[in-house]
Amino acid sequence: MKIKAKKSLGQNFLIDKNILKKISDLILLNKNSNIVEIGPGTGALTEFLIRKKTKNITIIEKDFNLAKNLKKKFNEKVKVINEDILKFNDSKIFSAQTVVCGNLPYNISSRILVNFILNPYQFKFEKLIFMFQKEMADRILAKVNSKNYGRLSILSNWKFNIKKIIDISPNSFYPKPKVDSSLLVFIKKKEYKKFKNPKNLEFITRVFFNQRRKKIKKPLNVIFNRNLNCLRELNLDLDLRPQNIGLKTYFDLVAIYENLVN
Repeated sequence: MKIKAKKSLGQNFLIDKNILKKISDLILLNKNSNIVEIGPGTGALTEFLIRKKTKNITIIEKDFNLAKNLKKKFNEKVKVINEDILKFNDSKIFSAQTVVCGNLPYNISSRILVNFILNPYQFKFEKLIFMFQKEMADRILAKVNSKNYGRLSILSNWKFNIKKIIDISPNSFYPKPKVDSSLLVFIKKKEYKKFKNPKNLEFITRVFFNQRRKKIKKPLNVIFNRNLNCLRELNLDLDLRPQNIGLKTYFDLVAIYENLVN
């Protein structure tokens, strides 16, 4: 008997064994990695990971009934945590060798990703391997001057080199979603711009892209309280729009903002 997915939790269980094997092979390129799986659902991917004799598998499942079934199904083979990943703040299960993976619920996938990017609890990890709605993945991968380029593109590409592995059709899920999905891998860059508070990058990009059709003069005035003299060194064209501004410029804006407010 199939477990009924909860629409309220954005549940679409991955059931395609070929795709599950592909993901498990990708996750276990480093045999010494710890695994943290988010939203394991019925445990289909978890089974593949266990078959490879992976040590230290932790799965975080918000749904109480699913978590209960997973504990019964896997017994002592994995650690099951029945919590909401958006509220989870225990960094002990994460380390520099941790691979975080998951078929993320569509309705909260961007929030989960941003939490890991901004890293409020200093989660350590080697890489992220996440499944997204294809439209969301396209936004994450988008380049400057494209229609999909926005807040999520900038936040994601700040710390990570990102690669799309495969697009996946609705037929690989139960129940079938109405859209395609994409599997992305996020690997931390060796060097990236450091900020006093990473949430300032989220703040500045949110102000810009809340009105993405407006010229950049308006969000700049909001952020810098109409004092644009501090931006002279950037030589910005104020007639540009938010999607026309490259990553480095956004990072420079955060640095200038932090120097002014601190």
